Amino acid sequence: MLDVDGASAVVTGGASGLGYGCAAKLAANGAKVLIADLDEEKGNAAASEFGGMFVKADVADEEQMAAAMLAASEMGPLRACVNAAGIGHAMRTVNRSGEPFDLAQFEFVVRVNLIGTFNCTRLAAAEMSKTEPLADGERGSIVNFASVAAFDGQIGQAAYSATKAGIVGMTLPIARDLSSIGVRVNTVAPGLFDTPIYDKMAAGGRDPQEFKDTLGASVLFPKRLGFSDELGSMVYELVTNSYMNGETIRVDAGVRLPPK
Repeated sequence: MLDVDGASAVVTGGASGLGYGCAAKLAANGAKVLIADLDEEKGNAAASEFGGMFVKADVADEEQMAAAMLAASEMGPLRACVNAAGIGHAMRTVNRSGEPFDLAQFEFVVRVNLIGTFNCTRLAAAEMSKTEPLADGERGSIVNFASVAAFDGQIGQAAYSATKAGIVGMTLPIARDLSSIGVRVNTVAPGLFDTPIYDKMAAGGRDPQEFKDTLGASVLFPKRLGFSDELGSMVYELVTNSYMNGETIRVDAGVRLPPK
C-alpha cells in the first residue's frame, strides 16, 4: 500500500464539491494537501481546514501548475495527485433554431478538462520521479476524473463527454508510460453526486432538494445522489492500493444515463 502519511498530495478543483471530498480524505490520513483551484475564498478556507496550502492556478497553464507541484513537493515528497478540476457547457451540436455549437466553448471545455488533466498528470509525474522509490519501486499515484458521461453522454454533452472519454482513453497509455518511473495512474468516472452544481441547475424557482430527489430516483440503488465522501473513499483506495493501475472505475450506483 502507498502510505500518504507525511507525504504531499495535490488536488485540483479541491476547493469544493468532489475535489473537496478527496482532499478531506487524504488530509484525514495524514497527507499534506495542496489545493489548486481558481476559487480563492473557498480554496483558502479548505486549505486552512486541512492544514495544507492553497495555490490559485489554471490547470491548463504550464507555469502555474509547475509552480504548484513544486510547492507541494516542498511540503513533503509528492506521492499523490488527484485531478478533479473540470467544467461543462451544455449545448446541442445544432439547436432547434439551427445554430451550431459554439466552437470557442467546445475548445474551452477541451482545454480545461482534457488538456488541463494531462498537463497536471505529466507535471505531477515528473515531480514524483524525483522522489525516493518505496516498495516495488513505487513513487506515486495519480487519479484522474472522468464521468459516466464518457460512456452515457446525454443530449447537449458533446464537449463534456468528449473530454471525459479522452481522459478514459489516455488512462492506460499514460499508466504504461509511467510504469518505468513507478507512478500509477487510474481514473474514476463518477455518476450523480450531490454537489453545489445541482443547486445552480435547479432553475425556474424549483426547490433544489426536489430537483436532486428526482435525479436520485433514476439511480439503480441506492436511489439517491452520491456523497462526496463516498467518492473520496474510492479515490483514496486508488491512490493507496498499489495493485490498482491503468483502470477506469465507474462510481455510480449502477446508473445508466438516458438521452436527456
